[in-house]
Amino acid sequence: MTVYLDVIWGLNVLFDSLLLFLTAIILKRQVSKWRIVSGGLLGSVIILLVVTPLQPYAGHPITKLLFSVFMVIIAFGYKRFRYFITGLMTFYFTTFLIGGALIGTHYFVNFDFELSSSVMLASVKGFGDPISWLFVLLGFPIAWHFSKTNIEKVEIAKIQYDHLVRVEIFIEEMKFTFQGLVDSGNQLYDPISKAPVMLISVKKCLDELPAPLLLLAQNPEAVLFGNENVPSDIEGKIRIIPCKVVGKEHQLIIALKPDQIVIYQEQHCYINKKGLISFTMQELSSEDSFQCIVHPKMLSGPKDCASTKVS
Repeated sequence: MTVYLDVIWGLNVLFDSLLLFLTAIILKRQVSKWRIVSGGLLGSVIILLVVTPLQPYAGHPITKLLFSVFMVIIAFGYKRFRYFITGLMTFYFTTFLIGGALIGTHYFVNFDFELSSSVMLASVKGFGDPISWLFVLLGFPIAWHFSKTNIEKVEIAKIQYDHLVRVEIFIEEMKFTFQGLVDSGNQLYDPISKAPVMLISVKKCLDELPAPLLLLAQNPEAVLFGNENVPSDIEGKIRIIPCKVVGKEHQLIIALKPDQIVIYQEQHCYINKKGLISFTMQELSSEDSFQCIVHPKMLSGPKDCASTKVS
């Protein structure tokens, strides 16, 4: 059987370059394309060694390790040892990730090699194993895209987890507990008192809310226009906040001044008595990982975990 070495070599250049590119994406490293391609070219040299007298050494693990080392150095450079090791380990991680995805998919589909080679690919010759190459050609881009997309989702989840806090709201004798996300993009303030405003979704806890707070969440327009009345003790805590949302230049929302807001973040506890809260029926997280958006200024107050009682 004739083997078209140039085709196999070209595919390896492409795959090695894409693996280095995925490594750069995971590590958030800005690398020029020519360095990525140069690393891929070096990695593909090991394919050419198979048809030389050095063939016994080409498949040796030490040879493969040396090629990987120089591929990473060419693609990312060498700044310090930890920088290099991180790049090398991540490169192996992406290689095993893509390879594992392809192998897992292959055995999940369970191709019939004899039937495929005799019926579907009888005319494909000279590219090594025709089934494996066709499968890799089709599966590699899919596995690469799937890995890249899911790695980005994991990074987003980690960022969110690092900014998740536990929030306790005290209103008179009532106490409500929510999972909150600290969002630096939340710049909603009361224009008069300059108090920061926290947005809270109560869609999943309607049974826990008393009637006055439920009215503020479900029908704030009726309170704004005076069509519905709230108890005087709650009415004294209401603030009208102008804000801007997508699609609407000017909008008014109802905020409530609780007696106290306590925010727990890791080992710290922030007590805020000047912040405001605004109830909404909209889900703030499609996965229900948090129920409120915490204003970052609420975490700039005093840290005191000794007491959380309402004064």
